[in-house]
Amino acid sequence: MSTLNPLEVGVMMWAGRDSLADMKAMGAHCGQLGIAGDYDLADAAKHWAADLERERFTLVTAFCAYIGEDYADIPTVERTVGFIPESTRSLREDRTLAVADFAAAIGVKSVACHVGFVPEDKSDANYIAVRELVRRVCDHCAKHAQSFVLETGQEPAATLLEFLKDVNRPNLGINFDPANMILYGTGDPIEALGVLGNHVMSVHAKDGDWPPTDKPGALGTERPLGQGAVGMPRFVAKLKEIGFRGPLNVEREVENQEQRLADMTMGIRLLNSLI
Repeated sequence: MSTLNPLEVGVMMWAGRDSLADMKAMGAHCGQLGIAGDYDLADAAKHWAADLERERFTLVTAFCAYIGEDYADIPTVERTVGFIPESTRSLREDRTLAVADFAAAIGVKSVACHVGFVPEDKSDANYIAVRELVRRVCDHCAKHAQSFVLETGQEPAATLLEFLKDVNRPNLGINFDPANMILYGTGDPIEALGVLGNHVMSVHAKDGDWPPTDKPGALGTERPLGQGAVGMPRFVAKLKEIGFRGPLNVEREVENQEQRLADMTMGIRLLNSLI
């Protein structure tokens, strides 16, 4: 793994879907690796370690997704995503620890996930359970000298900040996704970045439009980078202002793989022009 430049443009890629060669062909030499809930981790570390060495590609984050998560609309996200659903909480905790161990084996120093909609009421049973779970994951990651980072978007910046303070672990931070703030309608991403800046450990470069006002509970629409409401020049300028120097990982989530790779390539070019 090579030394990265400040604000180097990387990618959000997925194990089993993307190849390192394809990512490099777009001009990326670093990124984050999404691990789907059904991705087989047995012997995966040996395979990934060899591929990363051969391609001289640097992974900065292993990103957990979980079986049963559904992002159809906001109510569905509330019911299915992250650590909030009680019925899957224990299994997802175990899976997160397994991903952390896999990441440690290939030299990745950060683990991330969507924690889910954290209740604002600190006395809520789900709030308490998730807080304690996140503490346990942080403590496990600390054994590997890893950080544990939570994706933004499903709650306002101030609520997420209070949760971070309450968990009270030095290796807990944020993976800042500006588009998610817009897609969930939880706040202006540039303002949120100012609120959360001291806790931002990694970044997604993603774009999108606000939810439709005539469809309660609907999510906004993800767009190719530069074609949504984030405002990439403002976003990059704000990252520089808060002193962030890590990679900008271009994320694009559409089913058509050819379109996805084309949009990511365009996004990489846009960011390089801004930086």
